[in-house]
Formats: sequence, C-alpha cells, structure tokens
Amino acid sequence: MDGKNNTDMSDFILMGLTESEDNQLALFGLFLLIYLITVLGNAGMVLIISLDPQLHTPMYFFLSHLSFLDLNYSTVVTPKTLENLVNSPTYISFVGCFTQLYFFVALVVTECFFLSSMAYDRYVAICNPLHYPVVMSKTLCHSFITVSYILGFSEALVVVLFTSTLDFCKSNIIHHFFCDTTPILILSCTDTHDTQITIFILSGCTLLVSLVMVSVSYMFILTAILKMKSTSGKRKAFSTCASHFLGVTIFYSTMLFTYLKPSKSYSVGKDQIASVFYTIVIPMLNPLIYSLRNKEVKQALIRVMQKGTSGSNLR
Repeated sequence: MDGKNNTDMSDFILMGLTESEDNQLALFGLFLLIYLITVLGNAGMVLIISLDPQLHTPMYFFLSHLSFLDLNYSTVVTPKTLENLVNSPTYISFVGCFTQLYFFVALVVTECFFLSSMAYDRYVAICNPLHYPVVMSKTLCHSFITVSYILGFSEALVVVLFTSTLDFCKSNIIHHFFCDTTPILILSCTDTHDTQITIFILSGCTLLVSLVMVSVSYMFILTAILKMKSTSGKRKAFSTCASHFLGVTIFYSTMLFTYLKPSKSYSVGKDQIASVFYTIVIPMLNPLIYSLRNKEVKQALIRVMQKGTSGSNLR
C-alpha cells in the first residue's frame, strides 16, 4: 500500500489490541459478555421507560435517549472489535473505516450534549422544583435532543471531510482496534497540521461547552442542597444526582485524557486502554449506574413484568 493516496487505497488493516492468541481469546469472551450486557441493559432501559407511564418524565426521556445512544455507539465499534479478536488483523474498507469514524464521532459528541442537558434537567428539578413541569416542557426536551443530534452529526461530518481528503501513502496499517482520528492521521504523508487544529478546536469546544454546562448546573445544585435544612431532603437530592454525576465523571475523564492532546503524544498502549473504556465499557456501565441506584426504575421493571404476566394469564 506504500505510495498510494486516498483515491486508490481500497482498505485499511486494523491491528487490534493484541497479537497473542491466548489474550485474544480471553478478550473476545470478555468483550462479548460486556456487549451482550450493553445491548440488554440499554435496550431494556428504553423498553421499560417507553412501557411504564410513570417514567414519562423529562429525566427518563433523556435517559431513554442516552440508552439508545450508548447502544448505537457501542454497536459502531464492538462487533468489529470482536471480529478482529478472532480474525486478526482485520481488513476494513476505506469507505467502511470513515463510515465507522463518522458515526462514532457523531454519537459521542451527541452524548456530550445529552449529558449537559440532563445536568440542566437535574438543576431545574432541585433548584426550581415548583416550576419544573413548566420549564422542562416537552418542547424544550425535544429541542435539547434535536440540537444535540444536529451538533453531533454536523461535527462528525467536518471531521470526516477533513480526514478522508488527506493522502495516505505511508501505510494502510492502523495500530488501533477501530478507526479513530489520531491513528488515521498518523498514516497521512501530507501535512495534517490544519486538520489536527480543526479537530482539536471542535473537540475542545464540544468538551468545554458541555462540561461548563454540567459544572455550572452542579455548582447551583450543590449550593441549593447545602442550604437545605432537612437531612432527608439533602439525602434525596444527592441520590437524585449521584447516578448522573458518576456517569458524567467517568465519561468526561476518559474523553479529556484521549482527545485534548496533540497526535504526536499518541501512545498505542495507554490510548487503547482509554478507548476500550469509553467505547466498550462505559455503554455497559450507564444502564447499571442509572438503574441499580434507582428505585423508580426497579419498581417500573416490576410493574412491566407484572403487566406482562397478567396479560399472558388472560390469554
């Protein structure tokens, strides 16, 4: 593939996570289990929230969309990773690689703005509870979701356009388990400075804007909680936000570590571990974080199961 550019390169080679067959087999079993839990957990959350009328609130509206998003962006990466572990190295077409990159970036950016929307929802619920139903109207909730998707897919389009038009004549071997920006940029034989700056600005603005929204929301939330005189009220407020705060902390810490640095500092080992965490592990953790600590979800699951059982008995 040396000497070829992006106009005649037909495919890339994904080197995957490890060349050891024993490690590949162990990782395949682990990642397959994680992916099955991810699918069941996120699909289950979407189903429970849609079937139980008591969960038709702004908080669970955002949560159902977050589960849908996690399910999709895990599916963009994990199946190809599993294929790579049983058939390493794995070939991926030029179009397939940038299609994977496009949907991955789009869904991750969208999730950033989903999380900030959820933080604002928690802020209104705790700091302005009497006006919560009015402020968090269906129109506003749908607007948050729509804008998040528009920003996510627009940013992904810019990233893919800048990246796919580069010349790739050094090699077609991607030292990663999926098509991500930095490992692809390393393969280019043309100057990638403008592309790197563009991607850095876009990712930086996305993380900064969404993280500022989350941080400001939680500053007001913490202030409101500390002013509460009732111990039970404080405990209830903390439990309401704990799940979302934990999910936000895990997600943003890995994103900041991975993307807000120059491509020259890319480390195959460290960056791959971080990538595994936010592409494969976090989509599994979110439904567990939001459901295991949430009595309303557990009660809704029981109601849905009872409804299903009574319905089958009537037949």
